[in-house]
Amino acid sequence: MSDELKRGLEGVVVAESGLSHIDGDAGKLVYRGYAIEDLAEHASYEETLYLLWHGELPTESELADFSGETSAERALSDDAMETVRRLAEADEEPMAALRTITSSFSAHDPDTDEDPTDHDANVRKGRRITAKMPTALAAYARIRNGDEPVVPREDLDHAANFLYMLNDEEPDDVFADVFDQALVLHADHGLNASTFSAMVTASTLADLHSAVTSAVGTLSGSLHGGANANVMRMLEEVDESDSDPVEWVERALEEGRRVAGFGHRVYEVKDPRANILGERSEELGEAAGDTRWYEMSVAIEEYMAEEKGIAPNVDFYSASTYYQMGIPVDIYTPIFAVSRVGGWIAHVLEQYEDNRLIRPRARYVGERDAEWVPIEER
Repeated sequence: MSDELKRGLEGVVVAESGLSHIDGDAGKLVYRGYAIEDLAEHASYEETLYLLWHGELPTESELADFSGETSAERALSDDAMETVRRLAEADEEPMAALRTITSSFSAHDPDTDEDPTDHDANVRKGRRITAKMPTALAAYARIRNGDEPVVPREDLDHAANFLYMLNDEEPDDVFADVFDQALVLHADHGLNASTFSAMVTASTLADLHSAVTSAVGTLSGSLHGGANANVMRMLEEVDESDSDPVEWVERALEEGRRVAGFGHRVYEVKDPRANILGERSEELGEAAGDTRWYEMSVAIEEYMAEEKGIAPNVDFYSASTYYQMGIPVDIYTPIFAVSRVGGWIAHVLEQYEDNRLIRPRARYVGERDAEWVPIEER
């Protein structure tokens, strides 16, 4: 057994997966063999979920059944909605609220008492969690603003229904399509921190709700899920200062500040998801007759590439994309969770299929021969 220290488990292979593959040198991402570009262009979020959970693309009838079964689970129980209301009225931080609400879903899940490794029961639980998280998030966002929650609709797809519940109006086709594409792009991304957290929890034979709750908590950390919100706050600061974006970034770097949305633990080149969302950000700006957010982003991207050799990640362009759709900045990370829950569940299903308790070791560096001193002599 090797005693080589790998801080953060960097470069350590701890599992085999058939879900997503990242080629960081080439800037490639695939889900179960399908290029992210093809999925973003052609697949809905529901279709992507089916692919991740079932291992193959659905037929037309299979997708209709899967989508219908998922949409039928969107409504929250009275108890869950009351939890949402209390958290919103207490002005709980959005990710903390989502963590608590997600955990509470198990109280009314009919499969709660099933064997935690029962695949079919976990798929059913996964559908319910995935369907209810957007309802809870939209309700939370509305209640804290003094508005009443909007009842979910089963005739809208996953993306359009969330925007409808958030804004109390059916989104236009462009917004619904862009948001659906963003959900697809964020659905899975290898063994990132939140996915690994879910797997560690599942490896103890804790249930699916516990694993997903662990993942939500992990995603809430600023080093993992908060970058897109930080990008938008940065762009707003640039805009409010009436500064040239490049000059603003130069000053920020001189002051030791971090430019949000750049660099990635895996990619050595531009994140392929950033390419796709950059195009959509531009389209939204052109449609609205206001391209300043996209233009600022491009100027900052070009400067960082030329001067620092750093490329943007998915968060960099998701920020301006969400902003132009009227989505509040502080729920960007919860929206990340609403998408990534599909990947979390897929990885947990894999973990249960061939489970082994995840239990790494730490190298002890403390004292070994301390002499006990009675408390009255200390």
